Amino acid sequence: MTKIKADPDGPEAPAEASGGERTYQELLVNLNPIAQPLASRRLTRKLYKCIKKAVKQKQIRRGVKEVQKFVNKGEKGIMVLAGDTLPIEVYCHLPVMCEDRNLPYVYIPSKTDLGAAAGSKRPTCVIMVKPHEEYQEAYDECLEEVQALPPPL
Repeated sequence: MTKIKADPDGPEAPAEASGGERTYQELLVNLNPIAQPLASRRLTRKLYKCIKKAVKQKQIRRGVKEVQKFVNKGEKGIMVLAGDTLPIEVYCHLPVMCEDRNLPYVYIPSKTDLGAAAGSKRPTCVIMVKPHEEYQEAYDECLEEVQALPPPL
């Protein structure tokens, strides 16, 4: 039960110095087979910024249950799903719901980063960003790029 101090010159030192941040390529290792269309690194960053702005205006829906409820009610927005959620059965029905209602959806590599962008310490597997005039420009830019992604097979 005692802690062993790591050697500062050891191989783990550079990884810990970055604050536990993993690169986009490292996050891609944990993706689900259904994670299509996947956002690029650049689009992922834009989506995180848009989510942060939406949180300030309270214009997001967070979690499978809440998102599903409001999609069924007819609410519009961009659905952002985490590609590393297991088991897949938790949220595999959401892309089908989006396609039926012509809602744009996109996968990003990390549920931890998705939760952090929403201002939560808890990982989140799905968030729906609703449009709002305060961040309309960022929302439209993300919407345009998400719609330009190739559809899943």
